[in-house]
Amino acid sequence: MKLFKFAKDEDGAVTVDWVVLTAAIVGLGAVVLTSVKGGVTALATDISSDLVKLK
Repeated sequence: MKLFKFAKDEDGAVTVDWVVLTAAIVGLGAVVLTSVKGGVTALATDISSDLVKLK
């Protein structure tokens, strides 16, 4: 039964948990970046036009 030793071994379970958690955080960051991108671009354009007016 040494063939099924991996069934009792839980060392890899923590790694899988961290991989899933990291993937969730990266996915959430991508969603936030996508939703904020339009507003940040518009704000940067407004600031740029105001700075040009000050010249």
